[in-house]
Amino acid sequence: MLSAAYIGLFVAAFGAATLLPLQSEAVLVGLLVNAAHPPWALVIVASAGNVLGSVVNWLLGRYLERWRAYRWFPVRSDQLEKAQARYHRYGRWSLLLSWVPVIGDPLTVLAGVMREPLWSFVLIVAVAKAGRYIFIAALTLGLR
Repeated sequence: MLSAAYIGLFVAAFGAATLLPLQSEAVLVGLLVNAAHPPWALVIVASAGNVLGSVVNWLLGRYLERWRAYRWFPVRSDQLEKAQARYHRYGRWSLLLSWVPVIGDPLTVLAGVMREPLWSFVLIVAVAKAGRYIFIAALTLGLR
C-alpha cells in the first residue's frame, strides 16, 4: 500500500508542474530529513508527478491555439508569434529549462502549442525535472 507521504509528494509535484503556485521541493526536503523513506523512491515519485504535471501543460498547449481568435484569449496573437519564434530559435532543448521557476511551466505549455512530439517532450522534461530533484536530494542529504 502506498504511504500518505508518497501520495502527498506526488500530488505536490504534479501540482507544482502545472500553472498552480505550489512548491514540491519543500515537501521533498521534509521527507528526506524525516528519513522514513528511501531517497531514491522519493526522487522517483517527485519526478513522476512533476513530469506528469508537465504533460498536462503540454496537452493544454496542444489545444490552446484553437481559441486564439477569441477576444477573451489570454495571449495576444503577436505575443504568441513572438513566443513561437523564440521556441523555434532555441528548439526543443529549451525544455531542459522546464525545471526553472516562473519560466518552466509556461515553456511546457508552449511546447504543446509548438506541437513538440510527446515522446521527445517527456524524455527531455524528465531529464530536467529528475535532475533537479536529484540535486535537491543530494544537497539535503549532504547537509544532514
